[in-house]
Amino acid sequence: MRRKDGKPKVKAKRNLPHYSSGFRESDEAGSYRSAPATESVAEVVSMFAGCGGLDLGFHGGFRVFGRNFERLPFKIVSAYDNSEDCAETYRLNLGQEFSCLDLTQTSPDELPSADVLIGGFPCQDFSSSGPKVGLEGKRGRLYEVMRDYMAHHQPKIVVGENVGHLLRLSGGRNLSRILQDFEDAGYFFDVWNLYGPDFGLPQSRRRLFLVGVRNDLPGFPTQPDVTHSNRHVGIDVALEDLEDVIDESIPNQSQYFLSSRANAGGGQGDHANRRGEVAYCIRANARGRIQFHYLFERRLTVRECARLQSFPDSFVFPFTTQRNLSLIGNAVPPLMGHVVANSIADYLDRIRDANPDVGARPDRCAQLAFPQMGAV
Repeated sequence: MRRKDGKPKVKAKRNLPHYSSGFRESDEAGSYRSAPATESVAEVVSMFAGCGGLDLGFHGGFRVFGRNFERLPFKIVSAYDNSEDCAETYRLNLGQEFSCLDLTQTSPDELPSADVLIGGFPCQDFSSSGPKVGLEGKRGRLYEVMRDYMAHHQPKIVVGENVGHLLRLSGGRNLSRILQDFEDAGYFFDVWNLYGPDFGLPQSRRRLFLVGVRNDLPGFPTQPDVTHSNRHVGIDVALEDLEDVIDESIPNQSQYFLSSRANAGGGQGDHANRRGEVAYCIRANARGRIQFHYLFERRLTVRECARLQSFPDSFVFPFTTQRNLSLIGNAVPPLMGHVVANSIADYLDRIRDANPDVGARPDRCAQLAFPQMGAV
C-alpha cells in the first residue's frame, strides 16, 4: 500500500542478528550463575514463560538502569511455552530448563512438583487493546492450566500475571471467576495492582499479579512498597546512552522499523515519546504506528524496547525485528517480576523460620481499586 503523500513506503530493517550466547554467558551475569546467599532455595515451575522476563525476575542476578537486582533464592526447575521463538530465546539467555510444550495437551502429573508456580497466562483476550472477549475467547481460559497444576501438585505459592484491564473487563466478573477457580484448588488469593513507573520502570505499564498462598500456610506475603512514586524514570534517562549507537556494538540496537507517521492514527499510532516522561507501554503489536523515539524520526529499536522492559543489554533477541518486538512486548518486565519475587522470598523465609510475624491475610476487596493512570 502506497502512502497518501505519494512517496514510496519506507521498509523495515530486517537484518537477522547472529548470537552464539546471551545473558547467562555474559560477564555481567556472574551473580546470576552463582548460588543464592541462602541455603534455602525454593523450586519454581514457570508456565507461559515467554522469553523469560518473569523467570529472570524471580531468579535475580542482573543489572539494569544502574541498579543491581540481587540473586534471589529461587531455582527454575522447568519452564514451558508453546512458541519455538520463546524456546530459542530463553535457552540462549537463561538456561536449558525450557520445554516447548502445549500445556493444554499435558496432564499435570507429567509435570514436576515445585514450591512455587508462576505464569503470565495469555492476556490478549483481556487487554484493552485486544478483542476484550475475556473468558469467552480462545485464549481466555488458559489460566485453567495453572489451576489444574495447583489442584494436583499443591505448590506453596502461586503467582499469576496479567494486564490491568482484567480488573475492569465485564465489571470485574472475569477476574472474580479466575480467582474463584484458583481458590477452589485450596488457596487464598490477593491481587497486587502494580504500576511499573512506581518501581523505576521507565514505561507506562500496569500489571496485575494474582498472588496465592496454600490454605494450610499462615499469613501472606507483603505487597511491595512503592519506591519511585515521585521520581519516575523518564525514557531519555533510560535510553540516552544509545542515541549515538546505530550498530550491533550493543545487541539489537541496529533493528527498528522505519515507518512513517500516519495522517490518522485510529487509536493505534503516532505515539511519540517525550523527553522527561515515561515511555508509552511497549506493545507486542510490532506493526502498529507506535513507540516512536523521543528525539529521532524513527521507531524505537529492538534494544530500546528491551531496555524499557528492563532486560539487561546482554539479554539478546535472535530474530528479525518483528519477531523480536513480539517477544519483548509479550514479556513480563524482569524488574516487576523481581519486585514481586522479593516479597515472596521474604514470606517463605518467615514461614520457614516459624516467625510469628507472617502478616494477616489481606482484605482483597480493599485492594482492587483501579487508579485511572498508566497503560493497561
